[in-house]
Amino acid sequence: MNYLRVARPEVTLSLFDRMLRINWLLVVLLVVLALVGVVMLYSASGGSFEPYSSRHATRFAFTLGLMLVLALVDIRIWMALAYPVYALALALLVGVEFFGETSMGAQRWLDIGPVRLQPSEMMKLALVLALARYLHATGELTRLRDLPVPILLVGIPFALILKQPDLGTAILVAAIGAGMIYLAGLGWRIILSGAVSAAIGLPLFLAFGLKEYQWRRIRTFLNPEDDPLGSGYHILQSKIALGSGGVDGKGFLNGSQSNLNFLPEKHTDFIFTMIGEEFGFLGSVGILGLYGAILLVGFYIAIRCQSMFGRMMASGITVTFGLYVLVNVGMVTGLLPVVGVPLPLISYGGTVMLAVMIGFALVMNAHIHRDSVLPTGRSLIL
Repeated sequence: MNYLRVARPEVTLSLFDRMLRINWLLVVLLVVLALVGVVMLYSASGGSFEPYSSRHATRFAFTLGLMLVLALVDIRIWMALAYPVYALALALLVGVEFFGETSMGAQRWLDIGPVRLQPSEMMKLALVLALARYLHATGELTRLRDLPVPILLVGIPFALILKQPDLGTAILVAAIGAGMIYLAGLGWRIILSGAVSAAIGLPLFLAFGLKEYQWRRIRTFLNPEDDPLGSGYHILQSKIALGSGGVDGKGFLNGSQSNLNFLPEKHTDFIFTMIGEEFGFLGSVGILGLYGAILLVGFYIAIRCQSMFGRMMASGITVTFGLYVLVNVGMVTGLLPVVGVPLPLISYGGTVMLAVMIGFALVMNAHIHRDSVLPTGRSLIL
């Protein structure tokens, strides 16, 4: 992606100047989205703030404050921390292999004292930072010799997450990396070469890289009616609830599928189905419009950044956020296989909310420092 820019003198902002540059439109959109989560979790609890709604509100208030604090950090510090943060996230992923806790057949978590971490969520942010720094140093990726490093930065965590096994998150990591590399200005010859390689490698991956339960998910996605009370139950109930909502929904707290507990995971992965049942097609489109507005603000911030690091950091986080929404909505509507991806800032869950809000702290940081001119050159690769 080519940008015509006029060179500007380096800008050093005081703390007060940074506070004045906070993008309040983005803050308001995030607050509205979190309030939707509070309302829907109230409904998921049968008209009670406990146990989900109140905790969701408390977590968001804390992470919103954290987001604003981290957004005010000098962008040069984030650039300096990019590789160390990536190395730490990679070390935690390796630690999962040896010391991770197993739950529901997957080894994805680390218990560090009283805190339970899912390092794959941290890796999404770390990958964005590391790729942003590398792409800032190299500029547009027009040469094949510039590709091995970003491919390794993406490929190593992809392989580690896939081994846990967590195919959904591994694919998200790969998609985040591919999106950032493309936005960096990837040449068409490289894109065509990559497409050919993917076309050759995909059948091999499907034949030898998938486990039986992952094949079962694909078969369920293609024909959920084959096992309506087993593997196809989630998506069939989700479709019934969405269809029953009609144009304007059954009304707040009046969702029959959710109230009768036919709808599984209604407070986490399938909360968008509750929105469709209670507020119908119009309510669902309204929520998607809210997500779309956040994505537009994120990409607008990225385009306005003077530095490649800020531009790639903001666009990488925005791509990550958009993929969360795309996969979750596609999953509950039957357009994608069922994977464990929550709806950001609406679904109940502390780890994902923390990761999402730290991500938007980086987007806000890029906006605040949009005029900063950062050092470039090959020395920044290492």
